[in-house]
Amino acid sequence: MKKYVLQFFINSAAFYAATLVFSAVRMDNFFACVLAGAVLTVINLFIRPFLILIALPLNFLTLGVFTLVINTWMLMLADLLVGGIHIPGFWTALAISLLISSVKLLLNCLNSHKACIP
Repeated sequence: MKKYVLQFFINSAAFYAATLVFSAVRMDNFFACVLAGAVLTVINLFIRPFLILIALPLNFLTLGVFTLVINTWMLMLADLLVGGIHIPGFWTALAISLLISSVKLLLNCLNSHKACIP
């Protein structure tokens, strides 16, 4: 449970940070950002594992890089479901996905209490 609450806050903060970093990303209000974070958390909980399993051969061939594409698709799906936020295209969504992945990696390293060298 704690993991999903943390993921919700990271996703919401990432949507907000995306509006600050990328001028093309629009957000109507802060509630839309929080709602998008919640929707992305639910999508990552239920839909993403299924897509990771289906794309396992392609993920194996690309040495895991295809996971970023799947994360980008999940971000674009959250954008479609939440009306108050707008991500203009695939490449912007990919950049936001990299931002989210980097923050999650950093927090996992800090949480593990071990030296985290990729």
